[in-house]
Amino acid sequence: MSEIPFGFGKPGDPGDPGSGGPGAGGMGFGDLGGADISSALHRFADMLSWQGGPVNWDLAKDVARQAAAGDDPSIGPAERSAVADAIRLAELWIDPTTSFPAATTSASAWSRAEWIEATLPTWTELVEPVASKVVEAFSGELTGGLAAGLGGAGGLAGFGLPGFPPSVDLDSDGHDSESPGLPPDMAGPLLSMMRQMGGVMFGGQVGQALGTLAREVVSSTDVGLPLAGVGHAALIPAGIAAFGEGLGVAPDEVRLFLALREAACHRLFAAVPWLRGRLVAALDDYSRGITVDTSRMQEALGSIDPTNPQALQDALTGGLFEPENTPAQQAALTRLETLLALIEGWVDDVVAQAAEGRLAGASALRETVRRRRALGGPAEQTFGTLVGLQLRPRRMREASQLWQLLRESRGAEGRDALWEHPDLLPTVDDLDDPAGFVNRRDSDFDLRTLNDTPPSDGPASDTSD
Repeated sequence: MSEIPFGFGKPGDPGDPGSGGPGAGGMGFGDLGGADISSALHRFADMLSWQGGPVNWDLAKDVARQAAAGDDPSIGPAERSAVADAIRLAELWIDPTTSFPAATTSASAWSRAEWIEATLPTWTELVEPVASKVVEAFSGELTGGLAAGLGGAGGLAGFGLPGFPPSVDLDSDGHDSESPGLPPDMAGPLLSMMRQMGGVMFGGQVGQALGTLAREVVSSTDVGLPLAGVGHAALIPAGIAAFGEGLGVAPDEVRLFLALREAACHRLFAAVPWLRGRLVAALDDYSRGITVDTSRMQEALGSIDPTNPQALQDALTGGLFEPENTPAQQAALTRLETLLALIEGWVDDVVAQAAEGRLAGASALRETVRRRRALGGPAEQTFGTLVGLQLRPRRMREASQLWQLLRESRGAEGRDALWEHPDLLPTVDDLDDPAGFVNRRDSDFDLRTLNDTPPSDGPASDTSD
């Protein structure tokens, strides 16, 4: 992860037009000429003028593209054709292994930058419910008086805000707790500016995480759901090449195996219209229960020099914005993790059947995916620090075993029938005893015993109890 936030280079960084030389300030302005300083200040003003929500997504996209840049070649016609052929063949191989029909309507080969552009709307939906609570707490704490003691920087005057004496300490109503009240026409703009600062910092960190993730992913469904919409299959050739390094498997086999996973995931989400809404609902449940440890935030902010962006970066990566994990949130996270494991386990079982006897390296590729899911990566750790969420399931192996046992006992159609309603799905306890779940009475798997059917795209009931 970059050590300097918001896309500013390190002082003296060669090849970075925005970096200064030795002795430059925290944002690398030290040796810049007048035109460069003017451009940098305009850029910073643009960041603070963001009005689109709790996360500055313009900044996040810019930072993500910078973080993913480098080894990101443009996609040529041959690669696009190879991906389209792989998806087409994958659909044919999957047909006998599931009762769900083919769902891909397009097949694309993306560069890492194209993955960022195509998936950003979904990341906005996933991240903003959590970010809004955390950024609001951050801005409220600063506006409420924390700025008065930031790193001995002279209170709010340390931010360069005219008219604020060094000792101003604002209470929760936006008034000075020890001196005459802050004029109302100043309190509102101050709170707005603090929200924008929170959006800038959160946007920079989300951008770094997305840029790192762009260097890890291999497809549009690599985090467990179709990030570019159901039916729009996509593979990332650069990510596929990195995935296959050292496995001793032919590149064409690696591509086809990952195309099988991509096609299977799209089939599942197309056939189960409530599934995406269920995942989003678990995230909403999590965000509604967020509480932020303001005492920890006060302690952290009290040691930050606001003129030093590195200090802000260290606070962010050290968990300044990390919410407290309450019992309600833990329950929501368990639901989310279990559902992701069930999705991944079903895809794993379907792909194993489709690849059997066709791909010589299927076993090695399958095990690589399982280890990758279990261990996670730098991007997952970054999101965990930011919003407390782990996007990869830990129990994919147990879920895959459960779906396999169901298929062997009831056939592919009987296995797939459990997706007809969320209350039919295995719970986290069932993953501990797959055989016990499979050997239940037939009536336990009968949709007619349920009182209703889930909405097509909205919150659903708890499946973890």
